[in-house]
Amino acid sequence: MGSLGAHALLGLIWLLHLLPLGVQAFLGRMLGRLMHALAGSRRRVAQRNVELCLPELGKDQRQALVREHFQWLARSLLERAVLWHASPERLRRLIRVEGDIHLAEREAAKPAAERRAVMWLVPHFLAVDVAGASTQLFQQHRGFDVYAPQSNAVLDKALLDGRARFGTADFYSKKDGARPIVRAIKAGHAFFNPCDMDFGLRDAAFVPFFGQLAATLLAPSRMARAYGMLVQPVVARMLPGGEGYVVEFLPPWTDWPTDDPQADAARMNRFIEEQIRRCPAQYLWVHRRFKTRPPGEPSLY
Repeated sequence: MGSLGAHALLGLIWLLHLLPLGVQAFLGRMLGRLMHALAGSRRRVAQRNVELCLPELGKDQRQALVREHFQWLARSLLERAVLWHASPERLRRLIRVEGDIHLAEREAAKPAAERRAVMWLVPHFLAVDVAGASTQLFQQHRGFDVYAPQSNAVLDKALLDGRARFGTADFYSKKDGARPIVRAIKAGHAFFNPCDMDFGLRDAAFVPFFGQLAATLLAPSRMARAYGMLVQPVVARMLPGGEGYVVEFLPPWTDWPTDDPQADAARMNRFIEEQIRRCPAQYLWVHRRFKTRPPGEPSLY
């Protein structure tokens, strides 16, 4: 997409935020049906992932799940308009926060010798950006995230501006390396960490995920152990129609990390499996989670 096309798309996104969320949700469902019909390669990836991860479902059930997934996926794309442009007051009305969102703030208020930085461990449900917005809208402690730069400079800037518009979070490019991340952790900033994608085998190991070996990052466990971080799972979901979103800040894990990063990665995957079974259609099934294979094993896609 060229610069002109990107600007046109961003203009459309701005216009969309003026619509009620229920209308956006309806448009998203319609777009999702079209995407399911036209996005053949991503549809096949989603179908294969569901087949591998949820084999107890029959063929018709898997196909229905993937069709529903594309409708949630399209909604998540269109509703960036609300996240990027709606007023903070409107977003607070749309996002329902459950659990302990103030953990990082309480830690920051402790004496220096006692305080611990917080890692928000966030699975890739389609409302992951809603979870990010909630950490800025409902509490004041500074956080940070790591992002992959987009190839289109106009869209890349829009993505960063939309995510950082509340002014209480920093975003570091993966190209910047580990140094700014370490500085932020040592400063006590909370790390918003979407942790469950296949980034290859760098600092990763093959760990079961729904019974399949998946390249899983060991960095969350190693980082949490090295810097004494509290690890708090955060799960975000979209609600039907115009009802908004729910973001759950779950109790921090008391037995994680351990001195075994691979066992910790397996525990993390089991937790994500449990959350997916609660809301299977909203997980990011179009991601090739099993792209990296053990030596000598054929591709699963």
